[in-house]
Amino acid sequence: MSRSTTPDEEDDQGEVFLDESDIIDEVPIDDEDLPDADEEDDDIVSDEADDSVHTFTGHTGELYTVACSPNDAGLVATGGGDDKGFLWMIGQGDWAFELQGHTDSVSSLAFSNDGQLLASGSLDGFVQIWDVSSRNIIGTLEGSGGGIEWVKWHPRGHLVLGGSEDANVWMWNADKCTNLNVFSGHSSSVTCGDFTPDGKTICTGSDDATLRIWNPRTGVNIHVIRGHQYHTEGLTCMAISTDSTLAISGAKDGSVHIVNIPSGKVVSSLPSHTDSIECLGMSASSPWVATGSMDKKLIIWDLQHSSQRITCDHEDGVTCLTWLGTSRFLATGCVDGKVHMWDSLSGDCVRTFSGHSDAIQSLSISASKDFLVSVSLDGTARVFEIAEFQ
Repeated sequence: MSRSTTPDEEDDQGEVFLDESDIIDEVPIDDEDLPDADEEDDDIVSDEADDSVHTFTGHTGELYTVACSPNDAGLVATGGGDDKGFLWMIGQGDWAFELQGHTDSVSSLAFSNDGQLLASGSLDGFVQIWDVSSRNIIGTLEGSGGGIEWVKWHPRGHLVLGGSEDANVWMWNADKCTNLNVFSGHSSSVTCGDFTPDGKTICTGSDDATLRIWNPRTGVNIHVIRGHQYHTEGLTCMAISTDSTLAISGAKDGSVHIVNIPSGKVVSSLPSHTDSIECLGMSASSPWVATGSMDKKLIIWDLQHSSQRITCDHEDGVTCLTWLGTSRFLATGCVDGKVHMWDSLSGDCVRTFSGHSDAIQSLSISASKDFLVSVSLDGTARVFEIAEFQ
């Protein structure tokens, strides 16, 4: 069987077979035997096309977290199972700064809202604070020793919140690297949490199947949400409405519930998923929330009516999602290594990005909204161009 020649190969070979009479000899070739000139590491070889415009390969293990700077369109932070974090620039493959010091997996990264500081949380139980401009470490924040599951910043200040495997939530002053408060009450790992957008309240979810609402100044637990109207298994993810009144949570049991933060009451449930909820996110421009599940579905909900708007089917479990700023588009990352772009109005998949060879763990959008960065268990971070989806 003769092998057809692509336009790219024409450029490389300089000579092209025009018809069968030009063929001197035929040699059967198994495509699997052909060397892959584009990949240096057999562990990250993908059988499919690579749609990324930049690949960061500085890590030596699985990647778990990615964060793009809120004001530097090229700056990205990644962390993973090699106990390392890196700062690197989109399109500048020859530059990377290693965030040294952690002794276990870097599980969470977050830039402060002004972009001045970066927090790196690790399963070693510590959070490190970095000055972004100087690349200097400001200090290390210490909890009680349990691994840090996530880190979040106060919307208007340099306060850092961290959830721990030891069932506690910690709040630190990042400028002074001092502990301000410990929120104790959960009985299992604190898997998700955040400040409300107005900065006045803290909401945390745990593997103990409860949501807790806290006063950040006093540390007082205002509400505990649990019971037959709520989740029956551990919480996995949470989002808070832009007006700071609603907390939407997803859990391992496939349920999604909406809680009124001031009252602590479950006001609605969103039943449709049939497997663990892995991710959810609020739209910045409409009262919609998106949920992604291991049941291979992305569902977009209308919060005002607690109704299902659109279901977007995937070929594999949905692990992470992010809305593209205030646009109608959102992206999902999947177990099969694919990244999909969705139109939330029509429910259409408008683009699928290939390149990763293992499950996507996290997604982040560049400050310019021109690039989407994904990290995967395949050990790479990949950059996809999304400027057309604005």
